[in-house]
Amino acid sequence: MKIATLLLLVLATPAFAQSLPDTFKDGPGYAKIHVASGFVCPASIGPFERDAAGENDVQIGSDLCSYAALDGVYGTIVLTPLAGPYDPKASLASQFIVQEETGGKQIAEKTMMLGNKAAPLHVFSRAYRTAHAESLEYRILFTGTQIGNWSVEVTVEYADPRDAAAEKLFLNTVYAAAAKDITPAPQ
Repeated sequence: MKIATLLLLVLATPAFAQSLPDTFKDGPGYAKIHVASGFVCPASIGPFERDAAGENDVQIGSDLCSYAALDGVYGTIVLTPLAGPYDPKASLASQFIVQEETGGKQIAEKTMMLGNKAAPLHVFSRAYRTAHAESLEYRILFTGTQIGNWSVEVTVEYADPRDAAAEKLFLNTVYAAAAKDITPAPQ
């Protein structure tokens, strides 16, 4: 009797949970379109194949697309809405700490010009050497810039010099697409 009453109560009670809108919608050619910003995560970027698209940090509203290529080369794109100016060092600080605590050695920090050559973006970058084996130096590169009211952060893990061309292709492609796709905030 108790089970039947409980089942009746569950079935008769309206659902209180609201479903949240999807952060990505399907686009042409298996692309995923970030609903809030308009950024398009294609199915592939050069040798990189997209393996995930979804929420990154619910509290700050950031979402991600992640990619992988053969030989352990990875790329991650994180889109975060901004309420004010973007500070890449502050935003990426926790990731820098992780690299340094796990033995990564900072090897470079600079502003890069990426994306469309006609209107390049000024992108902060910091690189770490994470390991060295034979003739390869394993690296992780953190980059970030503000486009409209969004921060666009790209992280690439790769082996130098073997994957240097793939790393550059990934960064340029992502930042060119971000500059084209992300719509400015309404005023």
